[in-house]
Amino acid sequence: MSAFHTLSVLVQNQPGVLARISGLFARRGFNIESLAVGPTENHELSRVTLVIEVESDAVLEQITKQLNKLVEVIRILEFDPGEAVRRELILVKVRADGRNRSQVLEIAEMFRGRVVDVAPDSVVVEATGGYGKIQALLMLLEPYGIRELVQSGSVALGRGTRAITDRSRYDKTPKSERA
Repeated sequence: MSAFHTLSVLVQNQPGVLARISGLFARRGFNIESLAVGPTENHELSRVTLVIEVESDAVLEQITKQLNKLVEVIRILEFDPGEAVRRELILVKVRADGRNRSQVLEIAEMFRGRVVDVAPDSVVVEATGGYGKIQALLMLLEPYGIRELVQSGSVALGRGTRAITDRSRYDKTPKSERA
């Protein structure tokens, strides 16, 4: 039985790192369900958040070992359910004319979405939340007519004081020499 797993990968902020990570998945026939990449509090590091669907713990372990072989990968964390705060962002353009605009705005407000653009026949709603919340919002907006949609990949941070950069923030030791 397959399951979704969220991996947070701390990498060196260098050109080509994302291509090497995605190439690793492509070569082994693994699909990436969600991918988000961005800078961290340290300008030399980036964080890659991957959501992957795997059939077994053995496959997940294989993926983690392969990622760890990449020189630019500093640390990998897998977040168990409830162990991390996960969010996605969507921008959705919905048909909203004089007849239905108030209903669309009400739905957006119900999901704590913000209207970020208004046109005579449409509105653009920005919303953040977990996967389930985003899907529920889209399901309610669908009958009005979704004209365009863009959705970020999932981003995640561990709960509490634990941080992916705890051990490696100032560690300049080459990966091959680390214990």
